[in-house]
Amino acid sequence: MKLSFNVASDSGSEDVSVNITTCIVAGWAGRDQAAIEHHIEELAELGVPRPSAVPLYYRIASNQLSQESEIEVVGNGSSGEAEVFVFSHGGEMLVSLASDHTDRKLETHSVALSKQLCAKPVAVDAWRYADVADHWDELVLRSWIEENGNKVLYQEGTLATLRHPSDLIQGHFAQSTMPEHAGMTCGTVNAIGGIRPSTSFDMELFDPHRQRSIRHKYAIKILPEIA
Repeated sequence: MKLSFNVASDSGSEDVSVNITTCIVAGWAGRDQAAIEHHIEELAELGVPRPSAVPLYYRIASNQLSQESEIEVVGNGSSGEAEVFVFSHGGEMLVSLASDHTDRKLETHSVALSKQLCAKPVAVDAWRYADVADHWDELVLRSWIEENGNKVLYQEGTLATLRHPSDLIQGHFAQSTMPEHAGMTCGTVNAIGGIRPSTSFDMELFDPHRQRSIRHKYAIKILPEIA
């Protein structure tokens, strides 16, 4: 899947185009066992079975990646999760933002299928990993949903709660660097008030050192669920 990014760095910015042919969703990627257990219990309330191991690496079709401002889903049982998205370009790792949008009804039967069913929205901005590596744990993930006409904070947490991307890359690819043409989402932070659907999802990756953000917002169009 061809994606385009504006890559900001200390020396300026440039537009890059990447062709992602391998897409991995790293699930159950918390760094702290208690946080992992919290997320497992959070999903168990929705009927999702416990994972066989942590972390797990779900391969999804790369054509599910989307930089559009709207996605379409069947039924009203899906929701987003803000996650860091890492990929390589020209031998360098870049960092962006994605949503692991998931069908929660199907998730109770198969996590892998539930992730494949929904598009994965991706931001159009990115940073050089080298520019944030020394303060990685201080980066903040946030997301907001719309409830009763109001914008509500849905997720907020630092990357210190999640496994480092180098650990996830090593765990799946058995190498220290991200392969060319591969992309990986790197886990999410807890949902405030529990996992629930919304007709819009607004997400942010915030760098407190440089006071800058990567943001992406998308609408969720509900298609009829017909038997």
